[in-house]
Amino acid sequence: QVQLVESGGGLVQAGGSLRLSCAASRRMYALGWFRQAPGKEREFVAMMSWSGSSTQYADSVKGRFTISGDSAKNTVYLQMNSLNLEDTAIYYCTTGSALSRISRSWNYWGPGTQVTVSS
Repeated sequence: QVQLVESGGGLVQAGGSLRLSCAASRRMYALGWFRQAPGKEREFVAMMSWSGSSTQYADSVKGRFTISGDSAKNTVYLQMNSLNLEDTAIYYCTTGSALSRISRSWNYWGPGTQVTVSS
């Protein structure tokens, strides 16, 4: 079992920034961030391997969001800049044994943290 705990969500104005954190009880090969807006399916945001050999982003966040990890703390971050209204969602941290843009491919999930972008 792996426990994941997200933090750093909140309310921010459009154009602003937030940094999400996710602490894991132990490391698996890959870490990712997904998000789910009201009435929509959970969607891929970003993912990386602990080795740093592979980092991927959804087209909608590329150039604005950055995923990174601190192996000493078993913590992954999501730096979100230039936030817009469409970024409003619950953001979930996940970990697993392989990189995938499909949510059901991941093994463990955090409870999520709310990000709300206001105009």
